[in-house]
Amino acid sequence: MPGDFPPWDRVYAFFRRWRENALVKEFHDRLRGRVREKLGRDAGPTAGVIDSQSVKADAVVGADSRGFDGGKLINGRKRHVVVDTLGLLLGVMVTAADVGDRTAAQALLTQVAGAHHRLALIWADGGYTGSLVEYCVAALALVLAIVKRSDDVHGFVVLPKRRIVERLFAHLMRSRRLVRDFERRTTSAEAMVYWSMIGLMTRRLARSRPGRA
Repeated sequence: MPGDFPPWDRVYAFFRRWRENALVKEFHDRLRGRVREKLGRDAGPTAGVIDSQSVKADAVVGADSRGFDGGKLINGRKRHVVVDTLGLLLGVMVTAADVGDRTAAQALLTQVAGAHHRLALIWADGGYTGSLVEYCVAALALVLAIVKRSDDVHGFVVLPKRRIVERLFAHLMRSRRLVRDFERRTTSAEAMVYWSMIGLMTRRLARSRPGRA
């Protein structure tokens, strides 16, 4: 811990209390509404983007919450996120890396749709096709629009809307705590993602304040 902080166990007690009572997410969501309003948007979003990011797990991560992502060749955990069209986080779910995107997306989108009643459209890549599209319409009144890669394009191409969520992943990887997954519990890993975005949004709000004499 930094020298001007209390002992680590006291700091962790506050972190645990905030995590278990969902205060970190509440703090984060209030800031997100402030940032959106500052940019001339309504506090509640109507559209978003879903994607996932696999990261290596530290040795403290137990076998019960880690797995191997065969596509990315990563042994660790996966962060499933939904962001709004500004790239601000709407929801996050951390699972073992071998959990399929569609499986996690069904639970995550149910949570996000329940918290954001104006949400009507979610963009996703080809990994979210199949029965998830029908589930979103029937159960969540949510349109899941699949942005497909063209067969005529070769090499790396930034898909429309995908760059929005990629900016969030890039920000997370600039947070030292999130370069790898160091958390024993997935709820702690999710809380650390919220804390990283809290730092981003507070800096944006601070820069937008008029200068003092």
